Amino acid sequence: MKSYPQKFDFYLLIPFFNNLPGLLQSLQSVRYEADKFAVVIVDDGSTLPITLEDLYHHISRDISVVIIQLPRNKGITTALNTGLQWILNQNNAQFVARLDCGDTCTPERFYHQVAFLKQHPEINLIGSWCIFKDHTSNIAYKYITPTRHNKIKRGMHFRNIFIHPTVMWRCDSVKNNELYPETYPDAEDYGFFYQLLEKGEGAIIPEYLVTCEINHKGISLSSRKKQLKSRIKVVKEYGKNRVLRYLGVFKLRLLLIIPYNLVFALKRTLYGV
Repeated sequence: MKSYPQKFDFYLLIPFFNNLPGLLQSLQSVRYEADKFAVVIVDDGSTLPITLEDLYHHISRDISVVIIQLPRNKGITTALNTGLQWILNQNNAQFVARLDCGDTCTPERFYHQVAFLKQHPEINLIGSWCIFKDHTSNIAYKYITPTRHNKIKRGMHFRNIFIHPTVMWRCDSVKNNELYPETYPDAEDYGFFYQLLEKGEGAIIPEYLVTCEINHKGISLSSRKKQLKSRIKVVKEYGKNRVLRYLGVFKLRLLLIIPYNLVFALKRTLYGV
């Protein structure tokens, strides 16, 4: 597997499983100086493993791409940790960014996030607002959150303020093998972001820098109850304010009994675009 001795601004970590069209769609949306970043794709045991040629037929060969092949499907947490550990071992980038297959970025996303982190050394984790979109029905809604650290810390008791494909964080904030926790199935990102916020501040750029694909066969829908139970565990473990922790757990338990279609309809009504 190729190593890269030169310094990068960031690595872009993308887990992959049997979704080449979605991966290409995501990669084609990425804009940044080609010699200042690299893409790390972790193929989580796809039926037909991807190759560099699959990608370079559709994206610039100037972009550095590493493909890590897992021998069998091991799940999103293992895939993410495999890629993140590889990135940390390279020790040649300031930041790590995330994107999922099928999700797309605005042209300015990475320029804005890199500039923000360079200008604000106290910030460990940066995200953005995003738009969730069902490309089949064309239904979409906005995801809007607090933008400053104190309100983010409070809000994390009730929901994950950071949508996974919108984030970028400092490599040096992830040390001592503090990778994505494996104890919160389908909510590993929630626990991971809480870990980062314990070491530094977080912020949200109040711009819609990412469009996230609504996949009705994806983790958030097919495993919703398991995810909600994991989110309850995260809030119990990391929530610092006793009152907010209690209220956050109460809200999540309420979501366990509310049909997802009702929740989705409410989001469309309140935040539809």
